[in-house]
Amino acid sequence: MKIILTTNIKKLGKIGDLVNVKPGYARNYLFPNNMALRNNKKNLEYYEKIKHSMNEKESLKLEEANQLIDKISKIKIIFNKEADEKQQLYGSISKKEILDFLRKNSIIIKSDDLIIKDQIKSIGEHQIEINPYMDISKEFTVVVNKN
Repeated sequence: MKIILTTNIKKLGKIGDLVNVKPGYARNYLFPNNMALRNNKKNLEYYEKIKHSMNEKESLKLEEANQLIDKISKIKIIFNKEADEKQQLYGSISKKEILDFLRKNSIIIKSDDLIIKDQIKSIGEHQIEINPYMDISKEFTVVVNKN
């Protein structure tokens, strides 16, 4: 099914792009969330009318993403965990724990925006990536200390 995107969507396209998606994805997710329009003459004309306001909304989202990255840069992500003599954790640090830590510091991000490259199962410094908006991502260090 061909649709016109009304917002930037990671791994799909930018505003105004004409993309092919599965009908169920369009009907059940994109259309109800006002992220896309069906590809027809009437909707193309409608899109041309609202294009300016859509671009303004996207620029606001971009600005918010940059502010979010700045906020995260100002804090240190540190965990104190139990570990054995080989510096291996009893368990691992999950996405949920990192999201909760950020939430306690009044930073709210979506689970999809947090990328943990390698599982965090040992004491030391580990790299994570936060990608709050298309083409904006930054690596951060998670420090795990022995409790």
